[in-house]
Amino acid sequence: MSFPDLHPDRDELHGITVVVTGASGKSYLGRWHERGNRGVVMKNVAIFDPAAGPTLDEWLAKQAKFGVASTEKMYIVPSDEFTSVRRFSL
Repeated sequence: MSFPDLHPDRDELHGITVVVTGASGKSYLGRWHERGNRGVVMKNVAIFDPAAGPTLDEWLAKQAKFGVASTEKMYIVPSDEFTSVRRFSL
């Protein structure tokens, strides 16, 4: 059984929960929407700040256990902040 592509104009990460690593040291956890000229558009985003206490791995483990504690309904990670992306899984 095959399913129709509901978003043929989107890239392969569209709708996937990802971790975006930023040049500032912050990381962004949320659903990838698209990458454009302004940066990466994400939805339902939680932002990790390394100055806040736990390590990134500890923070991600908590997000995996209890669900993504998003603080931003939609967020754009600027192009100059974006360094890498990976699917969110533990």
